[in-house]
Amino acid sequence: MQMRITKRSVDELVAGEIDAFWWDDSLKGFGVKVTPAGKKVFILQYRVGKPARLRRSTIGVYGQPWSPDKAREEAMRLRGLIASGIDPSVPAPHKLRATVEQLWKMYVEQACGHKKPSTLARDLSSAKRHIIPLIGDREVSSLSKADIQTFFYAVRAGKSAVDEKTGPRGRAIVKGGPGTANRTLDLFASLMTYAIDIGLRSDNPAKGIKKFPLRNRDRYLTSDELKRLGDALEAVQASGANPFALKAIRFLLLSGSRKSEVLALQWKWIDFDQNLISLPDSKTGARLLHLGSAARLLLETLPKVANSPYVFPSARGNGHVVGIRKIWDLVRKKAQLDDLRLHDLRHSFASLAVSSGLSLYVVGKLLGHTQARTTQRYAHLAKGPVNAAADSVSDEIALKLAGKTEPASEGSS
Repeated sequence: MQMRITKRSVDELVAGEIDAFWWDDSLKGFGVKVTPAGKKVFILQYRVGKPARLRRSTIGVYGQPWSPDKAREEAMRLRGLIASGIDPSVPAPHKLRATVEQLWKMYVEQACGHKKPSTLARDLSSAKRHIIPLIGDREVSSLSKADIQTFFYAVRAGKSAVDEKTGPRGRAIVKGGPGTANRTLDLFASLMTYAIDIGLRSDNPAKGIKKFPLRNRDRYLTSDELKRLGDALEAVQASGANPFALKAIRFLLLSGSRKSEVLALQWKWIDFDQNLISLPDSKTGARLLHLGSAARLLLETLPKVANSPYVFPSARGNGHVVGIRKIWDLVRKKAQLDDLRLHDLRHSFASLAVSSGLSLYVVGKLLGHTQARTTQRYAHLAKGPVNAAADSVSDEIALKLAGKTEPASEGSS
């Protein structure tokens, strides 16, 4: 018999002469058994193995701590284990065992719903390229801190590096290094936290492992470098390179936007009357991008491609510009800026904004930062009120030391 398993519906169940089973109408296999003695027990019924065998796993007796809602959550957790080939009805000590690869599959299915598509894609790549090849066959419960430390150093050393074709025009180049190792460690720590949540471990072996120090990569363009970059963009465009890709690079600098925000930009998001772009999604969620006059002019002079919603459409197919790495490499080589990254264009926008006297709050709004500490990295570029006060006091003292009462006027000797 089926019903929605809630506190009210379970309270209304009465005992019969034999065990009676009631099944939830939304979560497959989740049920409550009522014994002739009136005991109400939450259960999960499922099939596992080859050939598939019908099994039942007891969750707990109705009452504290097993409310219908808590029992439902436990049933969902057990279904995650079952989906990965783990039978929760097998007696201990073999009850809760899983390899890192099995745990990863559960993690993706059960614990990644809150992640943005771009974050999830990065995590999937890290798992596929580093975690699964290096440590995927290890049993989760057997991992020690030393094992994770060894894995961490292996990623840094490039033990999982690969260079392979992924299609007719695709290529995957995976490298190691400290940055990659640090990001992979973060993901692995989250994976171990999930292992604790589902009962596979009682501790997190990734906790306390020291990350590799990373060199601060903030890079700002000088006036001379901006001129060289502008000349290089013009020269590369004159050579016949994709004009939309080049305009996208120019817009990155003029707007301070992120690459993902610019390349997927659509015309319908732009409000030229308000000088605003309503981005439905970004690294920090939906946000408004404020258009400066030069950025607006660039958009207004761009031709629209028939039947394409994108501001920067792809030269092939119906999508938008995706890969601008090759053309960027060509531009920065032409400008003799070999160490300049695309993301440094955003840093340069921010540095010029702060240096021109804009407050960190305003700069944060321009960049789409949701937390003040993110913008704080540019604080050293600003001459704030404390600096101005220091200048005023020290200048006044210097004048008095020289026997003067006010600064010399222009033209005096």
